[in-house]
Amino acid sequence: MKEYLVYLVQSHVGFRLAELESVAELALRGVVDLSGYSDESPYLVVRMEESDDEVAAWIGRCVLARGVYELWGQGADYEALHRDVQERGRFLEYRERYMRDSFKFEFECYRGNSKANRVKQIESFGYLGFEGKIDMKRPQQVYTVLEEYVPVSENESSTVPVMLRFGRLIGRSDRSAMEKYDLKKRPYKGTTSFEAELSLVSCNIAKVAPGTIMYDPFAGTGSFLVAGGHYGALVMGSDIDGRMIRGNGAAQNISSNFKKYGESGKFLDVMTMDFTHNALRSSLQIDTIVCDPPYGIRESIKVLGARDPERFVGKENVEIDGKKAYLHRDYIPSKKPYALDSLLDDILQFASERLPINGRLAFWMPTANDENIETIIPLHENLELKYNCVQEFNKWSRRLLVYINRGDDFHGPTNGGTKRSQSNFRERYFKNFCPIQS
Repeated sequence: MKEYLVYLVQSHVGFRLAELESVAELALRGVVDLSGYSDESPYLVVRMEESDDEVAAWIGRCVLARGVYELWGQGADYEALHRDVQERGRFLEYRERYMRDSFKFEFECYRGNSKANRVKQIESFGYLGFEGKIDMKRPQQVYTVLEEYVPVSENESSTVPVMLRFGRLIGRSDRSAMEKYDLKKRPYKGTTSFEAELSLVSCNIAKVAPGTIMYDPFAGTGSFLVAGGHYGALVMGSDIDGRMIRGNGAAQNISSNFKKYGESGKFLDVMTMDFTHNALRSSLQIDTIVCDPPYGIRESIKVLGARDPERFVGKENVEIDGKKAYLHRDYIPSKKPYALDSLLDDILQFASERLPINGRLAFWMPTANDENIETIIPLHENLELKYNCVQEFNKWSRRLLVYINRGDDFHGPTNGGTKRSQSNFRERYFKNFCPIQS
C-alpha cells in the first residue's frame, strides 16, 4: 500500500470532499479512506492499493484539486525532509525504474515563498541518483517540492516554510477544463449561464458517467449540458422559454457550443417544455439529473396555466383562420406564477420516478443568510440526501443538494407539500434582504 499526496485548491472548500468521494466511486475499484481530509488544509494524504494509473484517473477528473503525488517524504525544513526521504526509502524502491528517465523539478508554494536559490535546493537531492536528462518541456518524470507557509499577517506573506513535502507527480487534475469552457469564450451564453467551474463540479458530484443519459429540465443556455458532455454523458434538456432553446440563430445556440468543443456527438437535443407538464415518455432511461431551477432572481417562476382560470375559460376554443389557436406554430401558451417549494417538490418526485436505483439528482437551491431560522432542505421518502454543499455570498447563499434514489423500499423523512420559507426569496433579494415584518 502506497502513500499519495493530493494537492487541493482553496476555492469552494465545502465542495471538495464531496467531489473526491463521488469521483472515487467512479474511477477506483475500492473505497478510498478520506478520513485525513480537512477543510483547513490543501493537502490530503491517502494510503491506497490501486495502481498509479487508477489514482491518476481519479484526480484527473477532479476540478477542485491540482494534482496527486507519490509521497516520498516530508519535514519541517530541508534537513528534516531529506532525512525522512532517505529513511522511508521509497526512492530506492522506484529509482531503478525511473533512473534514466528525463525529469524536472517543480516547486509549489502555498501561502508564501522563500525566494530561495532553487538550483541549490534541487542539487540537495543529489542522493536520489537520477541519471536521466533534465527536460523542462516534456519530462518523463516530474518531482515536486510542496512548501507550506503561515503568513505573518493578512498583508504580509511568510518566507520561511513550516512544512515541506516531496514526491513524484502521478497526475494533474481537470482544472484545465475551466479555461476550455470559460463562459467568456463560449459562442452562446446568457445572463443565466452557470459558471464553468461549478458546472463541472456539480456533474462530478452527481457522478455523471460516460455513455449514460443526463437530463437538465431547466437547461437555459446549456451550461450543465456542456459539463455533462465533457464527462462523456449523452445530454438532453428542456426549458419553458423557447427563446433560450432557439438562441440567436444557427451560430449561437446550445448546439453551437457543442460544435465549438468538438462534442456534438454527446448532444441529444433540447425541448421547449414546461417541466411540471413533462412530456418525456416514462420508459426513457434517465441516469442523472443536474439542474439549476429558476428561483426568480432574473424573472419570476412560471409554469403553463392561467393566472385566473375563470377568465381563461373559452379562450382555448378561439379559432384563427379556421384553426384552433393553440394548434398554430406561433401560439404562445399562457403562464402563471409558481412557488419555488412546489417546484422543488416536483423535481424530487420526478427523480424518484425516473432515476434508476442509486441514480443521482443534483440541483441548486437559494437561501437567505440573514434569516434567523433553520434552512429547511426539501426531502422525499424515496431519496437519500447525500450532500448539502453551500456557496456563500453576501446576504444569501445557494446550496448544491445531491440525492440518491433508493427506491420504494427506502422510507426516509419527507416534507413535501410544506412551505419551507416564510418569505419570497425573489422579493427579499430585490429588497436587499430587509428584515421580515412579523
